[in-house]
Amino acid sequence: MNVVLDTNVFVSGVFFSGVPGKILETWRDGGITLVTSPKILDEYRRVGDFLSARYEGVDLQPFLSLAATAGLVVEDIELPEQICEDPDDDKFLVCALASGAKIVVSGDKHLLRATGWRGIDVLTPRKFCDGYLR
Repeated sequence: MNVVLDTNVFVSGVFFSGVPGKILETWRDGGITLVTSPKILDEYRRVGDFLSARYEGVDLQPFLSLAATAGLVVEDIELPEQICEDPDDDKFLVCALASGAKIVVSGDKHLLRATGWRGIDVLTPRKFCDGYLR
């Protein structure tokens, strides 16, 4: 199953574990395919670099390398219309659309409000785990 993770889910899974960590473990173990794009990978890197300065000893780089090589990376595409209230969040839905993924995992209120756009479900990490990672 192809899944797009927003930045907070991806980075939280690396730095803080919890439910996002369980999602990353499932990805690492081959239970899901992580789908990203160059814009998403750049944002993962940028936020991870910021947190690395605050939480020494946590290295995001192995996860970024894995996402770029073992995940599915699709090209960024531009849409004529804005989807989310925060246009910076559109890249996650566009990535799902470009890859055929039907699920974006996010806790972001703007993304959650966009659920159903072009048949793409936006689920919180908990709802995704409860519904798909039994």
